[in-house]
Amino acid sequence: MTQYILYIIGAFILSMGCGFVFIPLILNFCKKKGLYDKPDSRKIHKNAIPRLGGLSFLPSMLLASVVMLLFFNMQFLGKQIMLSSWSVAFFFCLLIIYGTGLVDDLVGLGAKTKFTAQAVASIILTMSGLYINNLYGFMGVDEIPYAIGAPLTVFVVVFISNAINLIDGIDGLSGGLSLIALAGFEYGFFQKEMPAYCILMAGLMGVIIAFLYFNLLGKAEQGRKIFMGDSGSLTLGFILGFLFVKLTMDNPRVSDFVPYAMVLAYSLLIVPVYDVIRVSLVRIRHRVPIFKADKNHIHHKLMRAGLSQHGALACILLLALFFVGVNMVLRLCMSLTLIVCCNIVMWLAFHAIVNRFIVKKGSPVYLPNTSEK
Repeated sequence: MTQYILYIIGAFILSMGCGFVFIPLILNFCKKKGLYDKPDSRKIHKNAIPRLGGLSFLPSMLLASVVMLLFFNMQFLGKQIMLSSWSVAFFFCLLIIYGTGLVDDLVGLGAKTKFTAQAVASIILTMSGLYINNLYGFMGVDEIPYAIGAPLTVFVVVFISNAINLIDGIDGLSGGLSLIALAGFEYGFFQKEMPAYCILMAGLMGVIIAFLYFNLLGKAEQGRKIFMGDSGSLTLGFILGFLFVKLTMDNPRVSDFVPYAMVLAYSLLIVPVYDVIRVSLVRIRHRVPIFKADKNHIHHKLMRAGLSQHGALACILLLALFFVGVNMVLRLCMSLTLIVCCNIVMWLAFHAIVNRFIVKKGSPVYLPNTSEK
């Protein structure tokens, strides 16, 4: 696999270059058409910001990946990369999700419409033969049949897609968490000796770096700041959901069995997934509709505890890295079930500490609706 590293690096650099070319063009387009994300009581930003940064993700990733894969096939004629049925299905479904997010950014779509598009795309994936078929001993379960794995896959992919979308509340958060997850998946697929996926992920990581430059360092007053919008967050979420299923699927015909695949894939997505679960449970507890937006996500709480927006971002990214590092050590002496139990305890302990700081600051731990500051 070391001979493929240059192609992986090439995809990363080419995609990043595309991002630095495409995003300024998108900024100019948004200015001309008045496509802005306007501030309200729930949002952190105070200025109207262009919201189509995610428009650059798919073209940059595909362009960089296709170019590098073509060079790869020319050099390694005996190891040409072939497209499987689920690879074709993935790209078709990705276009559905990307298009749904883009339409939502341009004219707006209801939650049910977006959920339906995600569900349809996920079902198509399972029909192509891609599904979760092994739980690696979680709750005493190993191999599972298609009849159980297919609906589980649909649920997991839709849930991950929405988790990435819902946590996109402050600058750099959704992009930063996705970058960490993609780097981890890059390692997992590299160990499985699947260069096509490594090149594809490198292509996506490159354009995310370009986006984060404008998102974190761009000045709103100079018109250089941009948000990814749903075209970005839904695309990232769907790709991460697909990679989760692909890495954890036990398929001896394609790659060797990797016992830590589930631990790694699960660990890479703990923060966005656990945050959505926690927020949903809190809403149920307070008898609030679970789909009603509020200011109780992890970044909102950290900012009420006294951190700045960038401080909250750094804290959350470090927390994500902490879970990955700890779990990869725990897997040496614990089952997946015990690891999940330990993670839940750690997550609750973290929020208990944050809650204490919030109370000391004189702020409410829970905000019942979006109108409260």
